[in-house]
Amino acid sequence: MSRGKILMSVLAVVAAVAVVAYFILTPKNIAASQKPNAPLPEEIIQQNHKIDGEAEIYLAGGCFWGTEYLMRNVPGVTSVEVGYSNGATRNPTYREVYKGSGHAESAHVIYNPDAISLKKLLGIYYQSIDPTLVNEQGKDQGINYRTGVYFSNPADEKIIKESLKELQGNFFDKVVVECLPIKNFYRAEEEHQEYLIKNPNGYCHVSRSLIDEQAKVKVAEKFANKDFSRSRVYGKPSKETLKDLSELQRAVTQEAATEPPFKNEYDEEFREGIYVDVTTGQPLFSSTDKFESSCGWPSFSKPIDKEFLVEHKDLSFGMERIEVRAKASGSHLGHVFDDGPADKGGLHYCINSAALRFIPQENMVEEGYGDWLTLFKN
Repeated sequence: MSRGKILMSVLAVVAAVAVVAYFILTPKNIAASQKPNAPLPEEIIQQNHKIDGEAEIYLAGGCFWGTEYLMRNVPGVTSVEVGYSNGATRNPTYREVYKGSGHAESAHVIYNPDAISLKKLLGIYYQSIDPTLVNEQGKDQGINYRTGVYFSNPADEKIIKESLKELQGNFFDKVVVECLPIKNFYRAEEEHQEYLIKNPNGYCHVSRSLIDEQAKVKVAEKFANKDFSRSRVYGKPSKETLKDLSELQRAVTQEAATEPPFKNEYDEEFREGIYVDVTTGQPLFSSTDKFESSCGWPSFSKPIDKEFLVEHKDLSFGMERIEVRAKASGSHLGHVFDDGPADKGGLHYCINSAALRFIPQENMVEEGYGDWLTLFKN
């Protein structure tokens, strides 16, 4: 075979491979907004409107139930509503969007930029998605589940693109989150607003621990002051504080529910620091007394002070157990058993992560817990 024919054969193989790769790797369900210069209706139909001093952003992160629930628990966010963004048709229904109208399920987020920057807000949003997936998040696939950040303020574009560039540094695969102006947004049907509040056991692809952690920070920021000295007297949490808890936190602390084992924030947390009542900020447990029990929940050999707790007999579920509550707030924490480490007294306080907030030792002074640093001095 001549050199020319060999070259032609090689080129033919390369071309064939390229064609196959194109059809395999190119997403089959590209939305209108993902196509250059695609004409889109320009129309914003929403119920929430920002006031002076507030800012807004539209976030598509897969199923909008989870994105909305996460964002409403973020400190500095003042309102969230869900809807359909940047599609090629006007006034779509959920059914039409689900069938591929080209709109992205999105959360319209209004926030106070003095309380949380756009960059920080985006950082929390990025934790809730896999930014390398095209038209897919969690168990959901389709153009309506694509990821995107859509802005109404042109000045936000630079911030978003810089954050995406920084995000790309954490991934080998290409980050495919859209960054585009918001062309259209249609508020979703009322049944989809606050869906996970109305349906606590509903599907959510966003990590519940991420949602709970944001809710804890939001509640903590509303505490009267940052003075959590040893002399502080604690009482019952306010209704406003309880309202700002996540659904899981309210269920655990107010209804004595139990969070899932192993899938909670502090089961594997062993940094030095203190664990405080999520409803009041009162210190309850220390990392110096935490141990690995393999039970699936944070385990402590003792509280910081037994006077901070109250115990009750619990006969629920056909068992006899000792329930543990925070004396001041009345919040349910968990249970205490007698199967703890013998060299530490033999007790085992099995506590729900959702009832606690962890303050790392290095943050204790900043958050008003400087008085408690003596817990870590030999």
